[in-house]
This record gives sequence, C-alpha cells and structure tokens, in this order.
Amino acid sequence: MTVLRSLLLSALLGTTAGAMAQSAAQAPAQVPAPPPLAGEANAAANPAANPAANPAAQLARLAERYYEEQARYEPVNATFSGDNRFDDLLPMTIVPSVRARQFAMLHEVRDELARIDRSKLAPEGLTTYDILGFEVNNLLRFEPLKDYLLPMNHMDSLPVLLANFGAGDGSQPLVSVANYQAYLKRITALPQWTDAAIANMRSGIKQGVVLPKALVQSLLPQIKALAAATVDSSAYTAPVRALPDSFSKGEKARMTGAYREAVRVRVLPALRRLAAFLDTEYLPAARATAGWGSLPDGGNWYRAWVASQTTSTLAPEEIHRIGLAEMTRINAEFAKLAPKLGYSGAPAGLPRWLAQQAKYRPFKTEEEVLQAYRALNARILPMLPRLFATLPKAPLEIRAEPPLSRDTASDHYTAAAADGSRPGIFWAVIPDPAKYASTRMTSLFLHEGHPGHHFQLSKQQELPIPKFRKFGGNNAYVEGWALYAESLGKEMGLYEDPNAYAGHLMLDMMRAARLVVDTGLHAKGWTREQTIRFLVEEAGNTEDDARNATERYMAWPAQALGYKVGALKIMELRQRAQTALGDKFSLAKFHDAVLSDGTLPLALLETKMNGWIAQQAR
Repeated sequence: MTVLRSLLLSALLGTTAGAMAQSAAQAPAQVPAPPPLAGEANAAANPAANPAANPAAQLARLAERYYEEQARYEPVNATFSGDNRFDDLLPMTIVPSVRARQFAMLHEVRDELARIDRSKLAPEGLTTYDILGFEVNNLLRFEPLKDYLLPMNHMDSLPVLLANFGAGDGSQPLVSVANYQAYLKRITALPQWTDAAIANMRSGIKQGVVLPKALVQSLLPQIKALAAATVDSSAYTAPVRALPDSFSKGEKARMTGAYREAVRVRVLPALRRLAAFLDTEYLPAARATAGWGSLPDGGNWYRAWVASQTTSTLAPEEIHRIGLAEMTRINAEFAKLAPKLGYSGAPAGLPRWLAQQAKYRPFKTEEEVLQAYRALNARILPMLPRLFATLPKAPLEIRAEPPLSRDTASDHYTAAAADGSRPGIFWAVIPDPAKYASTRMTSLFLHEGHPGHHFQLSKQQELPIPKFRKFGGNNAYVEGWALYAESLGKEMGLYEDPNAYAGHLMLDMMRAARLVVDTGLHAKGWTREQTIRFLVEEAGNTEDDARNATERYMAWPAQALGYKVGALKIMELRQRAQTALGDKFSLAKFHDAVLSDGTLPLALLETKMNGWIAQQAR
C-alpha cells in the first residue's frame, strides 16, 4: 500500500476528524479561521464588479482557495505532499468548531462551483471542474457520519506519525532552524490533540462507536512505548540528538532546551494519559465484533466508504463476487506455475510452501535486503522508455521502515517533494532480514517504486494542474495504477523467473481476496477469526500475515477495495484500446494518456480514455 494513507484516509475526514465532548475553549484551535468564500462568490456572481471574473478565472481561484483551506485543516497531508508551509500545525478538525468550519467551507466550495458556467470552460478546465465536484461531494458524504469518534487505530495514529517524523528522514524536513521550530510547535500541540481524542473516544463508548478489541490491543503497545520513554530516549527529542553542524552554539542550546522542556512537561504526560485511558477505559469497552456493519448505521457507513474508496457505484455484494472470480482465475495460474517450482500440492498451499523454501530467504542483514531492492531498481530503469513516452524527474530512495511502526506497517511509499528538496521514498518493512523472502520483491517494487506509486505520483507533481490535483488523489486510481504496474513485469521480462512470477500471483491473490474479506467483514458480518481462516485456507496466507491483513481491513474499511477495482478498470481500458486500434495501438502512448491528467475518478478516466481511443483511431 502507499502511505499516501493519510492522503487517502485522513483527507476523507476519517482518521483525524472528530468532535470533542468538552468545550472548544479548552483546546485552542490550531487552524486559523479561513477567509470566507462569500466575497469571492459575490464577485463571481457579478462580473461587472470584477472584470477578471470569467469561468476559467473563477475556477482557478476556487481551486486554489480549496487547496489552501484544506491544507490548513489537514496540514499533515500537506507535509506528505512536500508543501511544508504548514509543518507547525496539527489536524485539529478533532475540535467541534473546527470540524464545523471545514464542512461549511466544503459546502461553500460546492455552491460556488455550481455557479461557474461549466459550458464555457476549456477541456483542461472541464477536468478540474469535474474532479473538484467529485472530491467535494465525496468529502461531504461523511458529514453526518461519526468517524470522528474513532480518531486513531494501530494503522493510523498521529502520535506515532509525529514520532516517526522526528527521525528527520521522512516527509517533515529537519534541516534548518525554521524546520526545527515547526516540528517543536507540532509536538507541543500534541497534548491538545490527544486530550481531544480521549474525549471523542469516551463519547464513542457512550454511543457504541468503538474500535474492535483486537485493534486496541495492537494500538496499545505503540502508545505505551512512546509514553514509557524518557526525555533522553523519546522519539520526539531525536531531532536535538542530531543537530545540524550549521546551527550555531546558541541555536543548539536553545533548541535542546526547548525540545526537552516540551517533551518533559507536555508531550510525555499527555501520552501517559492516553496510554492509561486506552488500557483502563477503552480496551474494556472495545467491541467484540470486527466489521463496520455492527456499528450504528454501519451498513450505510460502509457503503459510503466503498463509494469513496472505489470511486464507483459498485455494491459490496458485487465487489464480493468479483473477488471470488478473480481468486478462481489466479488459482488457475498457480496451478500452471507450480510444476516449474517443484510444487505438487493444492494451489492455495503454494504461497506457504514457497515461504518454507530456504533458498528464497537469502538475506542476513537489513542492508542486504535494501541492496537487493536497489539492484532491482537499477535493472528496471532502462526498461521504462519502452513502456512510457515520458519519465518522471524525481529520484527514488529505498529505506527501511522505522522500528516504532515496523511491526504493524506494510511496505509503502511517500511522495517526493514537488520542489525537489526530498526524493520519493520506498519504505521496506523488514522485521527480520533472515525471514525476508525474495519471492514478492519484484512485484512489490513495481507497485511502490517504478512504474507504480513513485512513477505515477512524481509525474503528477510535474503537471501544470491546480494544487489540489497535483498533490491529491483517490484510492482507486492511485492504488489501481500501482497494482496495474505490477502486471508490467511481464512486458519487462521480470516474471520469466518462476519465483518472481509466483510473487506476482501471490500479491494479486491478496488483492483479490481483499474484495472478498473486506466486504465479508463489513457487509456480511464475518468475524475476525473467520476472515483469518479464509485468508489462510483460500488465499495461502500464513497465520501472521492473515492476522495482520485482517486487522488492517478492520481499521480501514473499503481502502483495500481500491486496488483491484482500479486495476481492473485500467486493464479493461487497455484491452478496449488494443481491440479498437489494432496496429495503431501504442502501449507507451496508452500509459502516457492514462497518466496525463493525474488522478481521476474511474468514471472520468473511462470517459477520457474512450475519447483518446476515438482520437487515435482517426
């Protein structure tokens, strides 16, 4: 998966939005009240008052305003995007008045968008208009729902995220004095967020909107580890244990003192309150059920997630059937491949058999794993010009996932900074190098690196499009492209190695099984144990992998659906283009066309590519 997880989840108001049961006065808002849209709306409605107010100009201003205000409401998303102007802010939509302002802004944007004459826009403007309308309506579908009562889980926790930022090698830079001051302000405000989160979870207990017990048990060790640290060992003081040489002696002393004081007086006490609350109040109140469907109005809630995460009108039942059909197809591929690997058992047992083969676990150190990925990248890069007419400029680095989140994270990617100050990063999760198998590495790297997330997101940042499009994205397109990119290993000759092709099939099976188990959990009432058993028996997962995957799907409803739904749509469009164009079809031109506008909802992508096919056929 991509870490764009904040972009894909918290941007939907699900991971950091909330309503604090206490008075808003008890926690000063970290988001400045945004300027009202009304003045601009009036100008747009009265062109005589503003001669520059033509539809294209109106849309450009609205798109810019929307991005700027969303960046203030969701500043961590801006940080992930390489927009570091808001690195001192926390996403305080957890405060009721701030959350209300955010939704009011979204309503105003939708209303103002409706006042723009769409018929007078050029094609690029039409695309921006339609994407903005889709995105705002998508966000507004969550206004009546109660995601704010579930402000954190083991996959997505602001305290853990900020702790990882403290290493200085992620999305939040720690190079200059200003960088250090921004991060200090962020962690100093963390107690406001944690206290609001506690209040929300207490309210959730009263309303029956709580996490499953298994997820709390996975979250607790992370928070307890942060709370148990000393000032000297805390991840939040890590920046002053490695101060840049460029800092003066006075700056070093000032920063060290300020960080240590903030962590001692504010951060650690807040984390201890949070850990105690989770352990003594929240865990006993956590629910025994696993799926969203068991929550109040959970059926409608889950369908909202499905629509949001797949950008489609597919119903959970239809997605469930697609998943079963895909699993049958992939098992047939397993059966054909098995003899080449020396395996003669049932297809579902092939992944577990491969995991037991010592020759596919050749690593002794973390660095050996990272070097293997770097060698794979070096092998792939020369092949890309055959598949793409244009290539991204941003560099890609390969790093190991930080220890704090290593036990619960999945391999993921963080985007490069648009200004070139930070490369794109593929984070490999390596709990134990001796157990790290080579089987899935090729397909995994195609997904996270080239030509998957790094390729697509870096190209998107280079496009002359509004910021909300340049730095945004929807799950179905972003993850759908990355899954489709895995299939390009065939064109590159990478899957001539049976072990690598088995890894590709294993990952493809995982994405197909997700359609079954995610809808099973949240729409069909499957239990955690039933889901784990299905993944082990039908998808070939190990017990540990099945448990981790199940708990991820429990925490992030419908997010896992976007991969297959998006990839199947891209493959459908490719096959449609090949059939229609015959000898005129160019795979490189097809790929460039798919990527040429950045992330699109799938219906808009289909409309666009149908037009491209018609144009190429002339």
